[in-house]
Amino acid sequence: HHAFCRCQLKPYSAKKKPFLSKIHKLSVTVIEARQLVGLNMDPAVCVEIGDDKKYTSVKESTNCPYYNEYFVFDFHVPPHVMFDKILKLSVIHSKNLLRSGTLVGTFKLDVGTVYSQIDHQFYHKWAILSDPDDITAGCKGYVKCDIAVIGRGDNIKSPHKSTESDEDDIEGNLLLPEGVPHERQWARYYVKIYRAEGLPKMNTSIMANVKKAFIGENKDLVDPYVQVMFAGQKGKTSIQKSSYEPIWNEQIIFTEMFPPLCKRMKVQIRDSDKVNDVAIGTHFIDLRMISNDGDKGFLPTFGPTWVNLYGSTRNYTLMDEYQDLNEGLGEGVSFRARLLMSLAVEITDTSSPDILSSTEIQVESVSNISEVLLFKLSRMAAPDPRAGSPAWSRMVAPNPLTCSHMSPLTHFESFPAPCREVVPEPPIEEFFFFGAFLEATMIDRKIGDKPIHFEDESELIQGSSDEEIDVDGDHVSVATTPPLKPVITDRNYFHLPYFERKPCTYIKSWWQDQRRRLYNANIIDNIADKLEEGLNDVNEIIKTEKAYPERRLRDQNQPGKTKLDRERLKLCLTELVCKTIRSQVKKNTVKDKLKLAQNFLEKLRFLADEPQHSVPDIYIWMMSNNKRVAYARVPSKDILYSSVDQETGKDCGKVKTMFFRLPGKKSFGSAGWTVQAKTEVYMWLGLSKQRKDYMSGLPNGFEEARLSKGPGVQSVPPISLIYTMKQVFQLRVHMYQARSLFAADSTGLSDPFARVFFSTHSQVTEVLNETLCPTWDQLLLIDNVELFGEASELRDDPPIIVIEIYDQDSMGKADFMGRTFAKPITKMADEHYGPPRFPPQLEYYQIYRGNCSAGELLAAFELLQIGPAGKADLPPVDGPTDMDRGAIFPVPIGIRPVLSKYRIEVLFWGLRDLKRVNLAQVDRPRVDIDCAGKGVQSAVVQNYKKNPNFSTLVKWFEVDLPENELLHPPLNIRVVDCRAFGRYTLVGSHAVTSLRKFIYRATDKQSDDDKNGKTKKKKCKKGEEVEEEEVDESMLDWWSKYFSSIETLMEVSVYHKELENEFDCFEDWLHTFNLYRGKSGDNDDQNVADDDRLIGKFKGSLCMYKVSDDMNREMGIDPNMGMFQNIPHNDPINVLVRVYIVRATELHPADINGKADPYIAIKLGKSEVKDKENYISKQLNPIFGKSFDIEATFPMDSTLTVSIYDWDLVGTDDLIGETKIDLENRYYSKHRPTCGITSTYAIHGYNAWRDPMKPTQILSKLCKDGKLDGPHYGPGGLKKQTNEHLALMVLKHWEDMPRVGCKLVPEHVETRSLNNPDKPGIEQGRIELWVDMFPKDMSAPGPAIDISPRKPKKFELRVIIWNTDEVVLEDDDIFTGEKSSDIFVRGWLKGQQEDKQDTDVHYHSLTGEGNFNWRFIYPFEYLMAEEKIVILKKESMFAWDETEYKIPPRLNLQVWDADHFSADDFLGAIELDLNRFVRGAKTAKQCSIDMILNEQDMPIVSIFKQKRIKGWWPFVARDENDEMELTGKVEAELHLLTGEEAEKNPVGTGRNEPEPLEKPNRPDTTFLWFISPLKAIRYLICNRYKWLVIKLVLALLFLAIFFFSHTEQVG
Repeated sequence: HHAFCRCQLKPYSAKKKPFLSKIHKLSVTVIEARQLVGLNMDPAVCVEIGDDKKYTSVKESTNCPYYNEYFVFDFHVPPHVMFDKILKLSVIHSKNLLRSGTLVGTFKLDVGTVYSQIDHQFYHKWAILSDPDDITAGCKGYVKCDIAVIGRGDNIKSPHKSTESDEDDIEGNLLLPEGVPHERQWARYYVKIYRAEGLPKMNTSIMANVKKAFIGENKDLVDPYVQVMFAGQKGKTSIQKSSYEPIWNEQIIFTEMFPPLCKRMKVQIRDSDKVNDVAIGTHFIDLRMISNDGDKGFLPTFGPTWVNLYGSTRNYTLMDEYQDLNEGLGEGVSFRARLLMSLAVEITDTSSPDILSSTEIQVESVSNISEVLLFKLSRMAAPDPRAGSPAWSRMVAPNPLTCSHMSPLTHFESFPAPCREVVPEPPIEEFFFFGAFLEATMIDRKIGDKPIHFEDESELIQGSSDEEIDVDGDHVSVATTPPLKPVITDRNYFHLPYFERKPCTYIKSWWQDQRRRLYNANIIDNIADKLEEGLNDVNEIIKTEKAYPERRLRDQNQPGKTKLDRERLKLCLTELVCKTIRSQVKKNTVKDKLKLAQNFLEKLRFLADEPQHSVPDIYIWMMSNNKRVAYARVPSKDILYSSVDQETGKDCGKVKTMFFRLPGKKSFGSAGWTVQAKTEVYMWLGLSKQRKDYMSGLPNGFEEARLSKGPGVQSVPPISLIYTMKQVFQLRVHMYQARSLFAADSTGLSDPFARVFFSTHSQVTEVLNETLCPTWDQLLLIDNVELFGEASELRDDPPIIVIEIYDQDSMGKADFMGRTFAKPITKMADEHYGPPRFPPQLEYYQIYRGNCSAGELLAAFELLQIGPAGKADLPPVDGPTDMDRGAIFPVPIGIRPVLSKYRIEVLFWGLRDLKRVNLAQVDRPRVDIDCAGKGVQSAVVQNYKKNPNFSTLVKWFEVDLPENELLHPPLNIRVVDCRAFGRYTLVGSHAVTSLRKFIYRATDKQSDDDKNGKTKKKKCKKGEEVEEEEVDESMLDWWSKYFSSIETLMEVSVYHKELENEFDCFEDWLHTFNLYRGKSGDNDDQNVADDDRLIGKFKGSLCMYKVSDDMNREMGIDPNMGMFQNIPHNDPINVLVRVYIVRATELHPADINGKADPYIAIKLGKSEVKDKENYISKQLNPIFGKSFDIEATFPMDSTLTVSIYDWDLVGTDDLIGETKIDLENRYYSKHRPTCGITSTYAIHGYNAWRDPMKPTQILSKLCKDGKLDGPHYGPGGLKKQTNEHLALMVLKHWEDMPRVGCKLVPEHVETRSLNNPDKPGIEQGRIELWVDMFPKDMSAPGPAIDISPRKPKKFELRVIIWNTDEVVLEDDDIFTGEKSSDIFVRGWLKGQQEDKQDTDVHYHSLTGEGNFNWRFIYPFEYLMAEEKIVILKKESMFAWDETEYKIPPRLNLQVWDADHFSADDFLGAIELDLNRFVRGAKTAKQCSIDMILNEQDMPIVSIFKQKRIKGWWPFVARDENDEMELTGKVEAELHLLTGEEAEKNPVGTGRNEPEPLEKPNRPDTTFLWFISPLKAIRYLICNRYKWLVIKLVLALLFLAIFFFSHTEQVG
């Protein structure tokens, strides 16, 4: 007998919110590329997502371009649609206006992979490029980039910058998620599509009728094909014309890297149409679920298996309002079709010769899947359950009306076919589903006036409204309940009057028997559920699960088992076994154990999700007047029966509470919050042959009512249950209070009341006006509740109570504010009302509104059985004590909390930033505080504009509050504006939900430490650190301190977030309470919506303590100030504010070219400074290095706004982003953030003490404020040590002081995120700054520190190319065919080759030797600290001004072969990073390619330290196989001079004056024949062809003599 149990209480709204698009942006910074494959290329990088492409600029003639360009893509789509988008980075070579360029290589990954990283970002990682058209080629280069996904409200923080050299380690910083191997291989993904069945009717439209009229037959009008999308590629099968059961037998082959960086494959059946194709259904295959990357892992494998596709309803309409569901957006509301398919992955061996090297998608046909016997679902005949032999009953003439609803019957077809993977189809079994509706309540009143019935739908089974009866009177299925007219429950909801007659439905259907898969999933689910119940220790759970849970995961040695089934079984076994072992490892703390168990739980839940569906899910539809209104979906595995307990679904044979939802988009937003219906349904699904116990889980005490009478009727399920047993109860609902409710009115408050639903009854509390924290203190009685079934079952598992909270409106109907669920504690008539179960305790219940939490309810619920003696036996209810409230019962004494007297003191400081209310400015505000009915009012501020502070600082009131701190009611702060004629307007309100942090707990009086001793101790400590090496001060400036601190945080604390986040918002005694007005928004992220409702701030504080008789007060305190002693007065005060702006990073681009021209604007009160002249051109990471002084008067000007604007030549300047700083809280804080404490005390220099108060004065003030004696300084200790140094030492450790200590803010730079009101929640960049504040009534501070950006230093690099050797020979000689080369060397320093210089040409080198003696001169400007060359140049011809670029100092040398009639041939190159490059070899012999390949093992030098270096370096290039090869050697001399030295000793370029180099001694062969032809002839005759010429001359002489003599004879 099953336990009669109901669902867990969770908000019933959809888990996925597929339609709610959120705003995300994807930012990509392309920094540089390295090792690009190709000769002398001009590369650009293209970043694309979908159809959106963005390009970097083109860099000329380099294989390692440096870009540092930033791109942003905005998305307004649901998250999972965004996660499936593919981000593609490609490098293109020689792109210009006329041609698109050639592709070097690409890299792709999906946005979901980025999102799943820590902080949703990859930072400074190298993407590996590969060529999609040639998968045998290997790596085509690397692109270094940052990629981040930023959602609303996320602020992406960049990690600490590591040093440059770490990032140059490409292999260690690849752009791949954790756990993906660095060397990914190419793989082929074979998606086989066999066939589909059960497609819905598509266009039974006018066309069909026309066709029927002409042709006389009604052909199926659906032309399906399958489309598979994977990694940004789309593959399609052929189109099967006019077929509802198409057979394709085709495979689509994708070629993609493995493991792929995209998680899901999308499979869609689409209907081809001349106008536009529509999706019939979509299924996503998550590759992580069908593969495992462990040691014993397996490649993705799937099927062959049937996949169920869900989507919109099956009945065809011309305009389908739920079409999105078929595209895979949102939860499908009906079965659409099922598809037989499989997926296999094969790693390709790229070295084999017959491999296809392209990644084009291929589609080819495959042989049919081998089938032993295939059941085809058709409308032929039904098996006769009564016959012993497999007799088939005769055909039934289908009634044309019910034809579409006829049940699926079966016939056999078999066709053998050869196949690669033989997966025999599992036997088809008859499945039986039974459902009983025990209760249907909370039916929305919009549909309450029409008859309602429920219909179960399981895939191809569509029940019809009129029950079909077979000829022999045997029921195949009854899929619907009889229609009933609903009855009114209360103003909002109806219920169906089932009472003792409960309708039943049942369906028979035939499926392949794949229950094993679901059983295994259920076993894992079971373990996971138990684990969740007691997450204390994994071991315990696995023990309760009977020993060896892994033995229970049975193998399915039966037909239909796919490779994935085998692999998943192995995986689950290893997971469970290894966890049993793992859990015996003793973790140190409970926290670790919990974490371990929690991870295991997530793993189990992941494993339990079975990717290969089999039996489709059940849908239950609520039909009103035969129209589908709302649905509930039940996963088939949850109600699947097995004879083994652990394998049974969690809701099988149990009563489950189900809430019906509107389909598709309707269920989001406010329409989806109302419950369409709440039903109690009992469900059972299993094989027909197992069905003997299918009703055993129902509540007992019923008789079955069947449709037909006659023999064998016992085997027919009942169509309704008639209950004879019922129990009568009284429900008592103790509604005490609620807090943090949703603000439903424009005032920012609500008028809440609660409605309680139980079974078919409902009750309402009273309405409390204008509050978000109502204390109803009310007992609701619901009498004569009839529940059916045995008493004991109801005691253990009563039905659930639904509590809905509404806002009462004077006009119109009440607004829904939230809902929560509860279960009552049940007492039977024969039980005693007393401990431990009674009286029940008040508990907090979370209230939900859609998916968002919307407050908490404090209540208790009890269900008391009314016995034979009637109500007299029930515990008595105290009558209404408070006659003003009418006949309202209060919560009884045993249940309501115990109260005691508290005093609450309120510090009223002031009001800030009040906005207009109803267009009028607030002039005379007052603050009202109330808590539990008592309260206090502040003094009225007489003129808000002149002084927004209160004249009376402290007031108090006494109130009775619960002893239990958790039950304390909230405290409400309200601000009203006192207008003329005694009118009051509510400005805004704030509810302090938890008072715990304001409870005063007396500290033990510790004996104040003798300060003297403390200081002396410090003195001894200080001894070690004074002696330090003297640093050359002249070299250092503030920036040296700053850059060294970024790494070490030694001298300046560089906070990577806002300063107030480090110091608890500086609310050490002055708190800021935000005041809200207006309705709450219904965004997912409540905080964003709340920003719009913010109307101002109240500054003050609270202190509460129990009132006791012996409240003795210390002496010497001001009784008016209560607990708030030693706080400053709140009179206006003048302050000098000095703002230092260091730099901004990663600004959002504001111009079309992807850049911005930023400048600073600062606003404080009425003063505003705009630094427009000093804008920085075309820069997203500008260094400002400026300080601004502004005078302010607190409290009027207390918010400092620092903005960054984009300068525009025409039009107004755009705001990029701004940050707001509350200076007042900083000024008054005990942490002293007015001027940071420096780490050392110096009187002058870049590190000078900035505060007008010296350390000794600060220390004396702190001691005085803390009522400490001191400070006392001992006799002088070490040299150079003064009292100032000692005092500073104590200040740095002030937090260690007992009682009065707190951390003092050190000298710092804070990083603040910039926000733009037009793009809320999305960070627009960050700004680094700090603020100093000096009161005007003290001595004036010194001048501001100079933090202006460093100016680059001028340098000149002189490079002399002496000789080359072993340069490859490119040309063939015209006359002799000998190999030679006409060598010249090219060099440049700046990225774009604007300063490139060439040597003269050494013609006709036969050995690769060249002699040049040629000098290149490169003047450049260089920032030592950042190791970057600074270039100023115009971006384009039309640019208004020069832009500053910073690039690494890399000298490029190339060797070329000069050609006069064609382009020069590139032979080889070397790039030397001037900061760290390999020392040149002494001789050409010692110079080898290892100097480049094994650079890390070679001695490294820096030209900035060595100044002068001479040696031999190798030239390299890549050969056809992409390997590096040596193409020559160069002897060069590098000489670095500063600008001044270069001016003193000028030299000429080439071999020119001054200091000319001597001409090279070149062999005679190095000239061009057409320039000096005589020389060439002489050379040819004398050197090369000497003997040939002599022979020719002799021959000619001989001929001449012969000729001469011959003529003489003739003569």
